[in-house]
Amino acid sequence: MKINTTFSVVIRIVLWLFMLVGGAVYAYKIDKNDLLFHSPIFHILSGLIGLFILRLAFRAASNGGRELAKGRDKTMPRLETNGLVTTGIYSCMRHPMLFGLTLLPLGWALLLGMPTFITIVAPLEMIFIVFMVIVFEEMEVKRKFGDDYKIYSQNVPMVSFRRRCLKKLFFGI
Repeated sequence: MKINTTFSVVIRIVLWLFMLVGGAVYAYKIDKNDLLFHSPIFHILSGLIGLFILRLAFRAASNGGRELAKGRDKTMPRLETNGLVTTGIYSCMRHPMLFGLTLLPLGWALLLGMPTFITIVAPLEMIFIVFMVIVFEEMEVKRKFGDDYKIYSQNVPMVSFRRRCLKKLFFGI
């Protein structure tokens, strides 16, 4: 099966998988003898919250991706654009998909019900994701879209917690 995307995107996907699996393995080694880890009530509650957060993360990725696809012609690889998208959720925030996917480690940690993953590993992974967006994603789009992106970034924040923007991000409203 041939994947039609760029090397940069493949590296990011592999990094995501490494963080999610590695975080779970690390936390399991620490938590396997923890009483909380063996509590059915804790697992039910954390699992339900985790499913809710994962659903939000995937909705954000889906809604952002659908809008981002408007900036891509048919010759461009998946998850890439050749036009700056400033409509829909991108009129509220510059990185809606990554903002939503920042929730992925926390949702995964809650779903697995591992206290160390929830309290230490997932927050560190979330900070790392934010760092990657600030450093690498911003650098790439500045290089790709130049002055247009500079103007856009002066008018639109990286993320927004305004109710209207969060509704667009998570519910496509």
